[in-house]
Amino acid sequence: MKDKIAFVYGDTLLDYHFHEEHPFNQKRVQLTKELLEETGSLVDDDMIVPRQATDEELQLYHDPAYVEAVKKAGNNQLNDAKALEYGLGTEDTPSFPNMHEAASWVAGGTLTAVDAVMENNYDHALHLGGGLHHGFKRKASGFCIYNDAAVAIQYIREKYQASVLYVDTDAHHGDGVQWAFYDDPNVCTLSIHETGRYLFPGTGNIHERGIKAGHGYSFNIPIDAFTEDESFIQVYEKAFQLIAAFFKPDIIVTQNGADAHAYDPLTHLSLSMESFERIPLLAHELAHQYSNGKWIALGGGGYDMWRVAPRAWAQIWNVMRQKNPVYGNIPKTWLAKWQPRSPVQLPTSWQDDLSTFPKIPRKEIIQEKNAQVLRDALKYAKENIF
Repeated sequence: MKDKIAFVYGDTLLDYHFHEEHPFNQKRVQLTKELLEETGSLVDDDMIVPRQATDEELQLYHDPAYVEAVKKAGNNQLNDAKALEYGLGTEDTPSFPNMHEAASWVAGGTLTAVDAVMENNYDHALHLGGGLHHGFKRKASGFCIYNDAAVAIQYIREKYQASVLYVDTDAHHGDGVQWAFYDDPNVCTLSIHETGRYLFPGTGNIHERGIKAGHGYSFNIPIDAFTEDESFIQVYEKAFQLIAAFFKPDIIVTQNGADAHAYDPLTHLSLSMESFERIPLLAHELAHQYSNGKWIALGGGGYDMWRVAPRAWAQIWNVMRQKNPVYGNIPKTWLAKWQPRSPVQLPTSWQDDLSTFPKIPRKEIIQEKNAQVLRDALKYAKENIF
């Protein structure tokens, strides 16, 4: 049977924009949407428009005082000292006009995806504007104002009483979501990320395993800098398969940061498009195996917005649509529109030319180190699942 799938998109998602020089740019979402439209795999009937999250919904996770601070910051009514207390007005997360409204549309898009799937209208939903996983209860962090994933997971818990497996493959640790549910045995979090030794936010150690009733339901796999496809895929597939079998979730939520790619300017991993093809393939398979197909995929990081994010994110939709990634050439019409605006040469193929990638020394050492980290991370689980 063909899966029913939804692509959450509206131009309001593009309003989440700090400034032109900021590395986080939601134009990535537009580029991905138009790439899919040019291939013919995304049509108007697939799209559902996001709604704006209400204050009450945001406060499922965020402190009311923080929500009010975001409103004031977006209207230039918050002094600098108070703004910094809430993580606003920083280099990473600067204030901008109407930031509350813009961030509310992002969070509302994830809630739109949740209702679409949980009310059995769709099997899968893709919301690339979401995945802002660094936001905290009372503080903005790492380009993230409202943590749409944490809001949505709490919404799932309260409205649908469903258990959630959250899987985060962003190069940066999914800290905000982990801490939000660190004591909740009904939410299992798995984050596979570059080690925090040299990368924001510096957390995500294998020993962060949850507390109280949630002990044993948080999993972190901090992989080494310069990890390549083979090692990443081995770690990702083994961890995801074992944890899904252990937890047996009612729904799977994935955060699909595209910043682990070798081209990304902010991280030190060395993945190619091969990894970004395998990531949604396994999520799709395990959603059908354990969650009756219920799968929500979000965006996240990804700071090479021209060459990487559109291809990586489009493959999530391609897997949802036809159970396989797309191979071959990028549509010439898409290239013709965007190449004149791109500061870099756009790739003409869905896959990378690996001969252009730098040779990574210590490959075998990195692979063995990652394999050991995986064993250690799963060894002390609530149940020994390795």
